[in-house]
Amino acid sequence: MNGYYKKYTLHFKRPGGTSRGVLHHKDTYFICLKEGEKTAIGECNRFAHLSFDDRENYEEKLGEVCRMLPYEKENILSGLTEWPSIYFGVEMLLKDRENGSRQIIFPEVMKEEGFTVPVNGLIWMAPKEEMKEQIIKRLKDGYASIKLKIGALDFNTELELIQFIRRQFSEREVEIRLDANGAYSFEEAREKIKRIAEYGVSYIEQPIKAGQWQEMAALAENSPVNIALDEELIGILHPEQQQKLIHTIAPQLLILKPALIGGLKASDTWKELIEHKGGSWVITSALESNIGLNAIAQYAALGGSLYAQGLGTGQLYTNNIPSPYTADARGLHFHSNKSWDLSSLL
Repeated sequence: MNGYYKKYTLHFKRPGGTSRGVLHHKDTYFICLKEGEKTAIGECNRFAHLSFDDRENYEEKLGEVCRMLPYEKENILSGLTEWPSIYFGVEMLLKDRENGSRQIIFPEVMKEEGFTVPVNGLIWMAPKEEMKEQIIKRLKDGYASIKLKIGALDFNTELELIQFIRRQFSEREVEIRLDANGAYSFEEAREKIKRIAEYGVSYIEQPIKAGQWQEMAALAENSPVNIALDEELIGILHPEQQQKLIHTIAPQLLILKPALIGGLKASDTWKELIEHKGGSWVITSALESNIGLNAIAQYAALGGSLYAQGLGTGQLYTNNIPSPYTADARGLHFHSNKSWDLSSLL
């Protein structure tokens, strides 16, 4: 029995624009436990400058975990609370091993015909005309939910893009959701939310930077558009902190990214807290490879959300791990008659 990890650099087919800059590539880590002919695999998706565990000794911790895996599989997670992405990778690996090391995380969703998770169509930040081209393609493909990353362009330009969608499709035909990544001040957010409300926007993620609980609470209380927390959840790792955040801000939605918040166990906790307050949640990829995306997709396929999920990211990379998944306007599809190619990891 041998535990090891492998660093892997994913390369974008086209640069991915966010309010934090343009992404050309993204590093991730695979953690593996080889037993005879079988290898269980998890993905430790450290997101540079965003993950709570983006630290210099990250690989040192991974090495420590790999040495422990063959001997302390059952207790290893208890020591990883402060390492959310590694927690999720180990959690994924253990569930994979439990189900025969076949990339099956939740056997109950693995139907003979496969499964489908509804997803939104993502519009990356770019110059106006490039964003418009992305929107035209998504609408032509038939997406009923469009998510725009905003906050980098002039706000009136972004409003024009929202108007472009609404001139063609009503709220009932196409959902519009926005992701600001904390781009606005509190006063800016209040005014801009009033303006986007005119166009039937479903929700806006993280309109102001994380850590301003009172300001975010004021936005959530009076907003004509649902407020979703995303980066706000990063680093809130203990139950009493999580309860306090939900009680203080009382958001309408949570954006759950397992690699950033501490895995599936943490996602379960956040779900329970927001549902108790009458809110809902969306499961979203943090730009994982298909290994991590597979675990998140199976988790999302368990159901319970009122929304399309944010999982259509598997086709972003030139060198993703070949998988049984495809994505289109109808959703992210797992095909039971297709197989994985894990040769680059084994």
